[in-house]
Amino acid sequence: MAKIKITKRGREEISPASAEGMRLRQNAKIEELRRVLLEQGLDTVAKQAVALGLSRSSAWALLQAQHKCRGLTPNVVRRIISTPQLPPKARMVIESYVREKLLGDYGHGRNSIRKFQASLDHSPPALIIL
Repeated sequence: MAKIKITKRGREEISPASAEGMRLRQNAKIEELRRVLLEQGLDTVAKQAVALGLSRSSAWALLQAQHKCRGLTPNVVRRIISTPQLPPKARMVIESYVREKLLGDYGHGRNSIRKFQASLDHSPPALIIL
């Protein structure tokens, strides 16, 4: 986790270099998901979309791994985890992503992490991963 500086107004700040590194780490995790799907023979966006439980355009956007900062939303995570067609290795990548995001490894502030956690707490039992 990067060093977070608290400003006089109580806001969290992360140095630009640290923030960039965390964003790249988050993108690498999403790229790992894409590689796992390809290894499972899901070699088209249409097949990947079915496995992820998303529309083709949403699957394509997600798997581009070019997220500026937010990453996967709780709604997207819920949809992916609840999909029966999701390969077990891909499920492990998503669960790892959620754990790392909740630990702040991707540079999200405490409030953002709390909101993400709260949204996951209202998820079906299949999403309990911690």
